[in-house]
Amino acid sequence: MKLPHRRQFLHLAAGAAALPFAPRVARAQAYPSRPVHLISGYPAGGPSDLIARLIGQWLSERLGQPFIIENRSGAGGNIATEVVVKSPPDGYTLLMVGTPNAINATLYERLKFNFIRDIAPVAAVAQVPNVMLINPSVPAKTVPEFIAYTKANPDKLTMASPGVGTPGHICGELFKLMAGLNMLHVPYRGAAPAVIDLIAGQVQVFFPNLPTMTQYIRTGTLRALAVTSATRAEVLPDVPTMGEFLAGYEASAWYGIGTPKNTPAEIVNKLNVEINMGLADAKLRARLSEVGGVTILAGSPADFGKLIAEDTEKWGKVIRAANIKAE
Repeated sequence: MKLPHRRQFLHLAAGAAALPFAPRVARAQAYPSRPVHLISGYPAGGPSDLIARLIGQWLSERLGQPFIIENRSGAGGNIATEVVVKSPPDGYTLLMVGTPNAINATLYERLKFNFIRDIAPVAAVAQVPNVMLINPSVPAKTVPEFIAYTKANPDKLTMASPGVGTPGHICGELFKLMAGLNMLHVPYRGAAPAVIDLIAGQVQVFFPNLPTMTQYIRTGTLRALAVTSATRAEVLPDVPTMGEFLAGYEASAWYGIGTPKNTPAEIVNKLNVEINMGLADAKLRARLSEVGGVTILAGSPADFGKLIAEDTEKWGKVIRAANIKAE
């Protein structure tokens, strides 16, 4: 039997090695071939929903298929997450990921999924600061003054939140821990009723998302003492960061895209590239900035995974230290 020439053998070997690679390339090139569903765990109109719709529109225009936003609110975003976890890992069901996912990993003891294990990160999109707001009747115009007043008047001040375990609640608990304060927590069913009672003076301090609060701050209806991000917000450049008074404090809400584990890497990478291209686009950046206080994030799936893991650990420590239990 005549053995194949060495050059022929190497050519055949190279062709064989490329066989598993070829279908993966074809699969990524063909994706998406039908509509994609992007699941958001929160009602329409909030920052998560607005960012999801802007990214969905960008991906629709770039990839030639509709990216349909579905709002599956409830259980702090866990309902939406479970829908995506149970979906086929084919890139046609995506999750709008946010800070609550990192919080819920510790807050809820009996989840039907492990977020870090069951959701693959695709791309971070943006982060939005919360803001420390007080009723103007509180005699404090700075964070140090508020801390001093609260310590001088123990058990007198109450802290509102949109609900137990929400980012607005956890931001406040981190502040209490770092400042050594004791304030009664008053949870509401969402931010709107909390703001109403804050304006009325029924509660004294609140840590909501910044985008929906700028009108109250600019009119003087409520007083902003600090933003919770690492840097000052462009929309409120005169409002200091909490970290300027409490070193190391940072509590931004972030948003990004995830997909079920085992989604082909080629599809994950394709989505990541397209999202990052959008985040570099001047028009999309301008639209995102309209949400208010937004800082654009970008990077690889691994970068986003690192952010998720770090915040999961960080908020887990706060939840355990403050003994927060899901209702």
